[in-house]
Amino acid sequence: MTLDTESQHVYKLRDLPEAEKPREKLLQHGPEILSIVELVAVIINTGTVKEDVLTMASRIIREYGEKSFSSFDDPRKISDEMDIPLGKACQLVASSELGRRFYKRPGGRNVSVRNAKDVSAYVRDMHGLPKEYLRGIYVNNHHQVVHDEVLSMGTLDANIIHPREVFKPAVEYGAAAVILVHNHPSGMVTPSSADIEVTKQLASAGRIMGISLIDHVIVGKGKYESVPIIYE
Repeated sequence: MTLDTESQHVYKLRDLPEAEKPREKLLQHGPEILSIVELVAVIINTGTVKEDVLTMASRIIREYGEKSFSSFDDPRKISDEMDIPLGKACQLVASSELGRRFYKRPGGRNVSVRNAKDVSAYVRDMHGLPKEYLRGIYVNNHHQVVHDEVLSMGTLDANIIHPREVFKPAVEYGAAAVILVHNHPSGMVTPSSADIEVTKQLASAGRIMGISLIDHVIVGKGKYESVPIIYE
């Protein structure tokens, strides 16, 4: 019995045979056999009065995307956006931070993204998200990803997306350049006037800071397209 975020029905913990419960599967077979949802369920441990732990884990991955999980760094933001208790948000952020630290150790492999096709593949979990997200991918001079995180939720608006939020992680992680990517749940990836305006504003801010905005990719339902980079 598998737990799939694409399934119409997610089994509740109490409905599963003892041997199929995430923690018991982990103890019996090791972590490799667990799905992403099951691993998240083990981390957050229990649900709430209104939401079973497996339902909560499935919703977090379905709405936020698998790759974005690795960028969780603000418990209050996660708690507010995902409607989960602050304590559980802290658990997710702590596990995410552990993963990042281990990933950065010598021997860890960095992923390279060099064009829109690479970006689309890197964020494949975003293609089917039901909400619109803006995500920053931060790369070094060799186009290797040094960090990525969700920057905002909701429709892009030049009056809301501030360059400070976009370029602050670049400074923190010593990135040479930024790639922006956001999803259109409709699957229509043609840049809107707002997409172009936001891109122009951020590209100009990056030029002043000496941190290049090298691409802004729109993805949705298996398609992708770059927003033109225009400077003010």
